[in-house]
Amino acid sequence: MNFGKILRLLAIILLVSYLPAAAQDGWFKRFVQKTISDTTAPGKSSFRVYPTLAYSPETSFEFGLSSLFLFQAKNDTLNRLSEVQAFTFVTLEAQYGIWLDNAIYGDKDNWFILGRTRFQRFPLLYYGIGPETPGKDPALIDANYLLLRQRVLRKIRPNLFVGPEVDYQQLYNTHFNQPDNHTYDKPIGTDGTTNLGLGAALVYDNRHNVLNVRKGFFGEISFLKYHPNLASEYNFHGINVDLRSYHPIRTRNVLAWQVIGNFYSGDIPFNQLALMGGEMIMRGFYSGRYRDNNMIAAQVEHRWLPFSFAKRFGAVAFVSSAVVAPKISAFTVKHIRPSGGVGLRYLLFPKKDIYLRLDVGFTKEGPGFYLFTGEAF
Repeated sequence: MNFGKILRLLAIILLVSYLPAAAQDGWFKRFVQKTISDTTAPGKSSFRVYPTLAYSPETSFEFGLSSLFLFQAKNDTLNRLSEVQAFTFVTLEAQYGIWLDNAIYGDKDNWFILGRTRFQRFPLLYYGIGPETPGKDPALIDANYLLLRQRVLRKIRPNLFVGPEVDYQQLYNTHFNQPDNHTYDKPIGTDGTTNLGLGAALVYDNRHNVLNVRKGFFGEISFLKYHPNLASEYNFHGINVDLRSYHPIRTRNVLAWQVIGNFYSGDIPFNQLALMGGEMIMRGFYSGRYRDNNMIAAQVEHRWLPFSFAKRFGAVAFVSSAVVAPKISAFTVKHIRPSGGVGLRYLLFPKKDIYLRLDVGFTKEGPGFYLFTGEAF
């Protein structure tokens, strides 16, 4: 994508995201005013729906609707803010999908339900497996994809939770389209695969607002086992580690960092390998640009929320790096991939301190654009 297209895309996204200035009358004006105004009382639930627009070479333009439901157990402001976020989209290439993310806290944090759901008919670009895959002419895997992943956690000490975790992933109606210039070896799972993983997670979490953390720490270690006796087609297992820390700087500024580790072994389908890239970490890389059995990734982000001269606008700057490897002993410095970028923020829920984010991540292979509710981590 050339620089002119980037500017046009940014202009379109900003126009669609901040249409209130153009709203004049009628139902559209009421819709926009309801979307940008946070009139709910503290402790009361909030629900918003708003349009989104994005672009990528493999999908062309993508039109979507995002919705966000925020609440606190028993409408008590002393309880943590729970969120259920949904996103549905359709593209000009006739692709579509529904995403659902949840972080739900019970009264006095006795329960914590954390998970995500994905259903999509969407192309998966495949560059191969390993830390040195070429960046040109990927294969295109067209498929239906279903993901259901949930942790149901019980508090055992203040801020410490433990409980079972389930992960169900299905890839079906697959078509592996080879590029014109060369042929990829087809990895495990490209003819379709269904896998159910069962395990457990241990989580420490003292965040109060998961969509915009001003201060706190989140740490998770989980284990998942996939086996034919557990209704899986393949036999493999994995350990996942996720550490996040947030440090306030002055009144409005926050310095945040995150470290992620994915460590898998066994016969792993290509779509369940450790994937580098996406909207959360290593922004700027396509999700799965690099993939392998193991990955370590880290990012640091500085947030101005909001600017000192603006009530509802802010910004972020971030840098990240990651490395993949077939086994832990094969991690090398030369395979570390860097990325970085900046983002704009719009305060969508002033009373709940929730921002709409537009991020642009840059890598040697080009930019990536992300429009979501809440911070990346």
